[in-house]
Amino acid sequence: MPSAVDSWIIEVVAKKVRFARKTAGLSQEQLAHEAELDRTYISQVERRKRNLTVVVLARIARALGTTPDRLLIPPTNVQKKRGHNPDR
Repeated sequence: MPSAVDSWIIEVVAKKVRFARKTAGLSQEQLAHEAELDRTYISQVERRKRNLTVVVLARIARALGTTPDRLLIPPTNVQKKRGHNPDR
């Protein structure tokens, strides 16, 4: 079972991937094709069911036209909700 910190970063990545995909106007299938992954994998990432590797994060980021670090930066509402302080 993931720790609270693990769950938090998985949630951040899930939300950021879904937001970036929708903003780009891509379906899960299109994103999966561009990232050379299965559509079900993308679905699992977005539903917080998958703890992805750095390599997969980079492939998804590239397919979305962004960088991996951008998918790790929490949206402001997630920082407030979780009481996250990035300076800790």
